[in-house]
Amino acid sequence: LPASGLMAKTQLPLSTAAFHYLSASLGLSGCSTPSDESTTTNNEKELPILEDQDAPDQGFFPPDGHAPIYSGGVTAQLRKVLDTIDVDACEVNGENAFFIANLSEVYRQHQRWIKALPRVVPYYAVKCNPDPYVLRLLSALGCGFDCASNGEIQSVLDLGVSPDRIIYANPCKAASFVRQARLQRVALTTFDNTDELTKIKRFHPDCKLVVRILTDDSKSVCQLGLKFGAPLSSVPRLLEKARELGLDVVGVSFHVGSGCYDAGAFADAISRARRAFEMGAEAGYEFHLLDVGGGYAHDNFDEIATVLGTAIDQQFSDAEFGPSNHNRRRPISIIAEPGRYFVQRAFVLATNIIARRDGRRSDDEEEEEEEEEGEDFDAQQSSAVEATDAVATNGEESSHNNEDDQEKPKVMYYQNDGVYASFNCLLFDHAVVHPRVLTLQRQFVYDETLPAPGVPKVMPLPIPPDSGAEADADADPLKLQPCSVWGPTCDSIDCVKELAYLPQGLEVGDWLVYDNMGAYTLCAASSFNGLRPSEVRYSVGGEEEVGAREVRELLAR
Repeated sequence: LPASGLMAKTQLPLSTAAFHYLSASLGLSGCSTPSDESTTTNNEKELPILEDQDAPDQGFFPPDGHAPIYSGGVTAQLRKVLDTIDVDACEVNGENAFFIANLSEVYRQHQRWIKALPRVVPYYAVKCNPDPYVLRLLSALGCGFDCASNGEIQSVLDLGVSPDRIIYANPCKAASFVRQARLQRVALTTFDNTDELTKIKRFHPDCKLVVRILTDDSKSVCQLGLKFGAPLSSVPRLLEKARELGLDVVGVSFHVGSGCYDAGAFADAISRARRAFEMGAEAGYEFHLLDVGGGYAHDNFDEIATVLGTAIDQQFSDAEFGPSNHNRRRPISIIAEPGRYFVQRAFVLATNIIARRDGRRSDDEEEEEEEEEGEDFDAQQSSAVEATDAVATNGEESSHNNEDDQEKPKVMYYQNDGVYASFNCLLFDHAVVHPRVLTLQRQFVYDETLPAPGVPKVMPLPIPPDSGAEADADADPLKLQPCSVWGPTCDSIDCVKELAYLPQGLEVGDWLVYDNMGAYTLCAASSFNGLRPSEVRYSVGGEEEVGAREVRELLAR
């Protein structure tokens, strides 16, 4: 859904404490202070939370283009949607792939953040997933927003968020974008070159500036230093130019790269930022903002938070960086730009198998018998997990992807979402995905507690009554076999998984599901070949889930 359809008539009360904290410390001027009371005017619409147990799923959509939000966990939502789809009789696009978004997961990640990094205010990286309900929830929680374009800025402003809660974190902007930012009253932006300073002087001279420095991003999946960041050696020259132009530089930012897997990179970056603060003092500036960027992920967040928090306390405890008055102390505000941390685990994607074909590529291969008999199911499950695990702890490809050890797929499955849509993350974000079985021979078998491929050990599939024979062990639908998974387009680059292990009983019409699909997926999906991007079904989570009640209350304001 477009942001405008969701946000047009709904404005959330802002977190007054967060508003005052950052506005006062940054010295920004923007919209008036939000009201201290959480009220709903006659013109505002409450968002419905549909109870699955009370309200039948009849495609209800409330007025003004709001998407419904359901109550119930991911498994319940997946089953609910599939119960409405008959792949043999549905209309065109009726069996399209779809996301389930569990908004309680976003809430839980926010609670985890403020507990682990209480000094660091999260500014959500909108580029990662500009989903309107995600933005709405994070706004209600008092987050700021990291925007990279005027379009992203506008989607946040449409929430009723003050421009003071936005950082325009793009060091190289078009002149028209700088002019528009001034009209949008966004007064905080980053830079890393003198041409940007000249541009800002001309089109937004009252803007508060943050110098983005270059850090070591070699321990990240997506390295950004090739494109952005000023080396420390060039910072004095940039500050001298800013001073010459009469521009106000208020702090330092950095980004260790997206998907950082080495917490030490943050400690090193904080040390560099401290040196940049000292350079600011030498240039006559009093820096009071530190932006510690992005790069945070779910799996190693606790380790990163410990290292980052310690480094901040050591380097920016009672530091003073005034131009000459050493008796003056100004509190340093610290913000960050997490993206995937909030949303990656909150979204799962269900895809329909629309076709399959033999995976053998030559007559010689057709005659080879590669299958080993007698492998028990537990061993197959373990082998499947290992063989499809594409990223080792050091961020490099696992040895299971080496040609010498890799089995050749015996079946090619085609699904209705691929690299030109939600799986663009494989190309642009270096993601690795693992298909799990959602239905097998039209039976719902999904169990989120099982490892990939996520099928049960025993599945009482009936033998057709007219078969007149006992089930053949070789025809066991649960038996795993090597396969590949492809997207729906006409391009051969549209390969989602070169090697996976899935049950041989999978049929056309069955469904697969992919976890951790909330980051850099739908936001970059195209309509190549005239195919629609996958839609999203929203849930506040099951009643037993932590955050379900809180999300319900936040979104119903």
